Amino acid sequence: MRALLRMAAAAALAVCAAGAAAQSLATFPVVIRDGRILPPRLEVPAGVKIKLTIRNEGPGPCEFENLDLRVEKVLAPGASSFVVIHPLRPGTYRFFDEFHPDTSEMLLVAK
Repeated sequence: MRALLRMAAAAALAVCAAGAAAQSLATFPVVIRDGRILPPRLEVPAGVKIKLTIRNEGPGPCEFENLDLRVEKVLAPGASSFVVIHPLRPGTYRFFDEFHPDTSEMLLVAK
């Protein structure tokens, strides 16, 4: 019985630690509106996981994506969501809205 209680306590601590780690991610807001991604350029730290919160303020759907990083998020009008991006090497990564590829671009610059 004691072993079972210890295992349950260890599992609860692991869940709490994982939740705390997820909350401590560097978070950056992104807004998609009228075929544009704001900000058009976003600097983030290289070598650490980051979280992008995405909000669609446009009248139609949007699809926030980066093909190289295999990131894709479809949002209905007025919807919000997020993506967590693995630690990036220093460089520039292009994101776009699949529904507006000619007018939407955000450069994510990892430094």
